[in-house]
Amino acid sequence: MTESTALPALWPAPVASGAVDATVTVPGSKSVTNRGLVLAALAAEPGWLRRPLRSRDTLLMAEALRTLGVGIEETASSSSAEPGGGEAWRIIPAGLRGPATVDVGNAGTVMRFLPPVTALADGPVRFDGDPRSYERPLGGVIEALRALGARIDDDGRGALPMTVHGTGTLDGGPVAIDASSSSQFVSALLLSAPRFNQGVEVRHTGAALPSMPHIRMTVDMLRAAGAQVDTPEAGGEPNVWRVTPGALLGRDLVVEPDLSNAQPFLAAALVTGGRVTIPDWPAHTTQPGDALREIFTAMGGSCELTDAGLTFTGGGAIHGIDVDLGEVGELTPGIAAVAALADSPSTLRGVAHLRLHETDRLAALTKELNNLGGDVTETADGLHIRPRPLHGGVFHTYEDHRLATAAALIGLVVEGVQVENVATTAKTLPDFPALWNAMLDPATPAARRG
Repeated sequence: MTESTALPALWPAPVASGAVDATVTVPGSKSVTNRGLVLAALAAEPGWLRRPLRSRDTLLMAEALRTLGVGIEETASSSSAEPGGGEAWRIIPAGLRGPATVDVGNAGTVMRFLPPVTALADGPVRFDGDPRSYERPLGGVIEALRALGARIDDDGRGALPMTVHGTGTLDGGPVAIDASSSSQFVSALLLSAPRFNQGVEVRHTGAALPSMPHIRMTVDMLRAAGAQVDTPEAGGEPNVWRVTPGALLGRDLVVEPDLSNAQPFLAAALVTGGRVTIPDWPAHTTQPGDALREIFTAMGGSCELTDAGLTFTGGGAIHGIDVDLGEVGELTPGIAAVAALADSPSTLRGVAHLRLHETDRLAALTKELNNLGGDVTETADGLHIRPRPLHGGVFHTYEDHRLATAAALIGLVVEGVQVENVATTAKTLPDFPALWNAMLDPATPAARRG
């Protein structure tokens, strides 16, 4: 039984009876899982992904790679309590082949990371997906690949659907790209670059890049797989990344918990004045979600990182915040929900690019929070939130997983919130309603890994 058939169209968000006190084990990182799948598929030898995220976005990536001829064997390894234990995927590289059709769903990582991969395939590969995927930015990747020697048919749309005519090889070399609408444009080119004949030199030419932690994640994972990468942080030119051609190593990679998906649970501690522990929180990571430690502490909580994980404790009051979220834009919906419950106004800046995500997140947050009695206005690059008493009502999610979790968070302290299509959380956080209920009910096991 799938989540979409098991859950009601309008999910009554449960109200917390008091301060939450729970340990919640969140599934693996979508960003790490999908990057790991691409790098393993392009490697010169088999590799492993342990504790991968099993969600719509990652299963779309895995199925697309299988369609291209990559072997992905799903197994269970020893005890999930052991390091690297639990579910594991063995990835067996193979000659990439077409003709094939890739369903991207509405996954930005699939629609952007795989066109460079399929340029290396032998034969045509068609890309299609959900209706919303046709509206999401892709032109930067398409034009960059053409400049590097690929042939792509998109009927001049600069968007899906399209066909990449792979020839088994790609010249590569220098390319200029405006990635101001999505850092995934840069990551897409870097991930496949070791397999290009000349590698790649990516030069970003537009406004400030959003979500820089995700580019750092890409670079770190490339280096761990044996690639040579020169970056601006390492003394290179500003906004220029260079990858040298060469073989990628097969890795045995344990996927970190998805720290962005930990957000609603940490926020639950903040808004109820309770305590939540997230096991296995890494001491060092490139995940944007790590910024929650600083942001939610500034909003009134405190945190402690130990060998057991991260424990976040609410302080009994929620404070407004003025913060630039340009590097961590995916955290905006959850932060906006907390800000709507604060004791003073908040300004969230640097996130104009969220208008191009799964939905127009800025417009959606403004409309839905205001429909519950909030006072939210859009700015040129973000939101201004003036807290007001909220009331129940339907919170529409626009098939956006982060809007659904933000709505659930409001529902903890506002009676009568009904979340439309909470099943959309399966995009990156399988079984969210079960995890949420387990957090609120101490008698229900809260530790579950997807």
